[in-house]
Amino acid sequence: MAIPTAVELDRSRIAELTAREEQRLNESTKQSQQMYQRAMKSLSGGVASSYQLRDPWPIYLERGAGCNVWDVDGNEMYDFHNGFGSMVQGHANPEIGRAIRDRYADGTHFAAPTEDAIIVGEELARRWGLPQWRFVNSGSEATMDAIRIARAHTGRDTVMKIFGSYHGHHDGVMVSIGVPYDEIGDRNNLASLPYGAGIPQAIVDMTVAVPFNDVGAMEHRIEALKKEDRLPACVIMEAAMMNLGVVLPEAGYLEAVRDLTAKHGIVLIFDEVKTGLCIAPGGATELYGVTPDLVTLAKALGGGLPVGAIGGSAEVMACVADGSVYQVGTYNGNPLGMAAARANLEEVLTPDAYVHLNHLNDRLMDGCTEVIERYNLSGYSVGVGSKGCVTFSPVKVVDYESFKEYQDPELSDLAWLFNMNRGIFMTPGREEEGTLSVAHTDVAVDAFVSVFDEMAAEITAG
Repeated sequence: MAIPTAVELDRSRIAELTAREEQRLNESTKQSQQMYQRAMKSLSGGVASSYQLRDPWPIYLERGAGCNVWDVDGNEMYDFHNGFGSMVQGHANPEIGRAIRDRYADGTHFAAPTEDAIIVGEELARRWGLPQWRFVNSGSEATMDAIRIARAHTGRDTVMKIFGSYHGHHDGVMVSIGVPYDEIGDRNNLASLPYGAGIPQAIVDMTVAVPFNDVGAMEHRIEALKKEDRLPACVIMEAAMMNLGVVLPEAGYLEAVRDLTAKHGIVLIFDEVKTGLCIAPGGATELYGVTPDLVTLAKALGGGLPVGAIGGSAEVMACVADGSVYQVGTYNGNPLGMAAARANLEEVLTPDAYVHLNHLNDRLMDGCTEVIERYNLSGYSVGVGSKGCVTFSPVKVVDYESFKEYQDPELSDLAWLFNMNRGIFMTPGREEEGTLSVAHTDVAVDAFVSVFDEMAAEITAG
């Protein structure tokens, strides 16, 4: 990807605009401030999850409908956050709501199997081409259980992951995610570093990180581990895109990883918690034509309810079927969640839905690209399915190393503030991307592009 030499931006101007936009957002969210003060007394840090934090206070939401959300101050926004990609169906989707209401009248929880779980499993098997499925309640549970299954299947302990990728909040994958650039380490021997406190060093040492889009580095590290008699049980990776904005796999990369892991008997896990059902009916497996041994789903699967899933080959999932691995959970396959997932698969995320999402994403990416070129900005737009972002970088980002070195955090922060202050609800943080929903329209997409245009005009104003 050739990125032309861009205009030199005035950093003091960016700082000035950032301060202005921060003040504007704070002034328009006074009810969120009051709610934060109240929440601090009962919720640790005033939020239910650390990813909801924001300085000086979080933005508390009140309701959502279709592609819109309203915060507690009454500010209406087009939702391009969509619950970190969970709400690709749109808020209060009527088909999913109807399924939940009907199921509620017949009982909400039994801790016993129901037919809807079978139907959801059958549909996921059809879409992914993986015959065996189990359910959980979150993406973290899905990746945790998938790694346990891989370890049981192979009899090995070491986990290999992509440096900079997030795979949930269990200890084994809270390794080598967000670290300073100078702590990354040598490309062929990347560091294993804990992501926050409370993670035992012994667990950290069992997880080995390698760069994205570099099968040579992965092969080098696997061969080194083989000499140490600690071949990985699995490689877990975000296949469809690395969640640093959007970083797509280079041509041939996934195929090479598939061949390499098969050669060494390593279980290949595609973590599609973020992308499954968001980029294609059968996720990365369908989009790229590469089939893993295990796949993990969550977020968009439940249509707003906490539902996750693990799918796999009959060979790898045999250790679950024969009882060797205790894959358990009281709420696994919960009837409400299964009813929502069934309606989601059968009535909402249909082939026509993906035609609509692809149309919207093309319009969004084309609009942002036009703005970038017209103002000669340093960056590019990139998207797939319902996912997309503008990456502010003078070069194409292909992995965590290039993301840390080149992506512009100041512009990313300013873009978030511009959006929030002009009716576009966005995911916070430079690592995140936007998510469209089937409820979005051309009008919503054009509003996003218009805000980006306004920001570009201000940062380049002489």
